Amino acid sequence: MQIEFLPGETWWGGAVCGGVDQPYTAASRCAAQLEQNPTPNQCMPLLLSDRGRWLWADGGFTARFEGGRILCPEGVELGEAAEPTLRGAYLAAMGRHFPPQGAPDRRFFTAPVYNTWIELTFDQTQAGVLAYARGILEHGFAPGVLMIDDGWPPYYGRWRFDREKFPDPAAMLAELHALGFAVMVWACPFITPDTQEYRELERKGLLVKNSGGEAHIAHWWNGWSAVLDLQNPGAADWLRAQFRQLEALGVDGFKLDAGDPVYYPENGDAQCAAWARFGAAWPLNEFRASWRAGGLPLMQRLCDKHPTWDEQGLAALTPCALTASLTGHPYVCPDMIGGGEYQSFLQQDAVDEELFVRWAEAACLMPVMQFSAAPWRVLGPKALAGVKAAAAVRAAWGDYLLDTLDACAATGEPMLRPLEYVFPGQGCGAINDQFMLGDRLLAAPLTKKGGGPRRVFLPRGVWQVGGATLQSPGGEHVVTEGECACGGLFLAWRKG
Repeated sequence: MQIEFLPGETWWGGAVCGGVDQPYTAASRCAAQLEQNPTPNQCMPLLLSDRGRWLWADGGFTARFEGGRILCPEGVELGEAAEPTLRGAYLAAMGRHFPPQGAPDRRFFTAPVYNTWIELTFDQTQAGVLAYARGILEHGFAPGVLMIDDGWPPYYGRWRFDREKFPDPAAMLAELHALGFAVMVWACPFITPDTQEYRELERKGLLVKNSGGEAHIAHWWNGWSAVLDLQNPGAADWLRAQFRQLEALGVDGFKLDAGDPVYYPENGDAQCAAWARFGAAWPLNEFRASWRAGGLPLMQRLCDKHPTWDEQGLAALTPCALTASLTGHPYVCPDMIGGGEYQSFLQQDAVDEELFVRWAEAACLMPVMQFSAAPWRVLGPKALAGVKAAAAVRAAWGDYLLDTLDACAATGEPMLRPLEYVFPGQGCGAINDQFMLGDRLLAAPLTKKGGGPRRVFLPRGVWQVGGATLQSPGGEHVVTEGECACGGLFLAWRKG
């Protein structure tokens, strides 16, 4: 099957990790693999055109962009919306293939989210978690959702607090609640072999099997583990029962990690999709990897980014968040502020304070803003003030953000939108380093080290920029840091 590009046409979507290469144009020469998702992030078998066209295949497909043509297998659906725009294509494809099913818990959006990973890594302890939570409040940050990351249970599959590390988890959870936090814990579909849980699950036939009919042992980032077969209702029931005991103790929700298709011997996409459907039952959830989870009420995080300025780090946030939004994953978190790839983070001689602040500015008006590395530990006074200023911008726009959230949950339209989605035909089809929050607020984060001016495309219309009203004929404006709302974040409010 061969699709010719229309004059000036651009395409978006597919794998969220591919956002840095989007939009695809007639000059693009690459392949978008949208089957057996090989990436560590979200993927949908969907491509959208700014001329109102879309491509979709239930089981996925690979699209090759070659010399102004898209080559894909026969049987891929080529749809055409009545409205020949990116918005038209999105709404038509969404209505047909991934209608909205609500939103995750509002507490993700009313205050920053905090994750213990960078501070504690595998040494999660009751004392360490409480010290982190108290530090948040002592340094002037608002309480929010707190995630206790990997390392709190004795091993994978025994979803109970390790009593040596957490001598009184009920008391810890009660204190965290009293401090104003909702509490999530990390979990995965892996089962440590040669344990009581492994033997029980193997006997009941609830583990993924290899071609020889034996329990599949997956090699993942923490070693070798068996894997729950969440396509089997019995496996889902077993894990649900473990989670209910944690809820009775005071846990509010779950960070559901792993589940990547690459960890299964076959049908990895289907297993990954089953993991997402399982987690959607908890309003406080977080996912990093998913397949065909568009429309589900999931808080989805961009995969671990490096603490760098390039497209392995900060420069990837806006384009990847836009791709997530256009593929039905609107409740997106631009990874942990400063970078969640902890090994790179720990190998640095010193934290790049400017990068950390710019990351907070880029994240503060995306749907979810998440800290892990404690700003008060890694930053000096000036940079810490910059991070707090970014959090204050989020608080100032909090009501509008929640209005946008509610509209997204009701209509399925993404919270974050490329400029082309809101302003078709104005020459902004290739812009992927700015975003709209809803239809009214334009944000352009500064992502170059050393600051300095940057070019911002301001579509036609009347805009409020700081205290000034600007009539834009449509086109680029050079913006200096002094014109930004806080340090390195340019904001413009669309009037009328």
